[in-house]
Amino acid sequence: MVCNNVVSGSTRTMDQEQKREASGGIYTYKHRCSTGVDIHDVFIKKSRLRVVLSYIGIVFLLANVCRPVLAKEHLSLGSAWNITFAVFVAKCLQYKPVKRESVVIMPAFGVQLEIHFWSGRVDRRFVPIGKILKPLINECVTPVTCYWSLALLLRDEEELLLVFQKSRPPVKMLVPVWKALCTLTNSECQSPSRVYKQDSSET
Repeated sequence: MVCNNVVSGSTRTMDQEQKREASGGIYTYKHRCSTGVDIHDVFIKKSRLRVVLSYIGIVFLLANVCRPVLAKEHLSLGSAWNITFAVFVAKCLQYKPVKRESVVIMPAFGVQLEIHFWSGRVDRRFVPIGKILKPLINECVTPVTCYWSLALLLRDEEELLLVFQKSRPPVKMLVPVWKALCTLTNSECQSPSRVYKQDSSET
């Protein structure tokens, strides 16, 4: 995959930028401009199954905690084990739904990565433009799945910074963000690479 005809946001009209939208599976990509800031949003649909499982985990925890209390039993080793197991199950089934992930590109300043939750909480991380060496789009292969990821290669950092940390949007949604990041950092757009990840249990 080669990037051709990369055009900076300054040479396009705002109306053209705002019309860029794509959908695929549970993801919807939207691109907009606001007061000179380039914003790429990836919206994630709610998973009804995950919500149901989250409620099941909460009910399971409450049932295990309330049972010895209502039965007026003394807290034995078995009761402590049941409560501990219930907490573990509830934690595993806990659902923290993400509404969208946003990449806010501020020319001459840097990139702000945002994670918006349905609860209203927002996690933000700002990366100065001087710290970004180049954006990378990779195909990641594991023993059980294959997916694409977009990451930032940072100066004086050993590990890559994932742009979309809570989601795995399809490559057609990653490419426009990647091109915009290449334009920001004046990086050459090269063909995406393939990264092979092995199971940690393998030697």
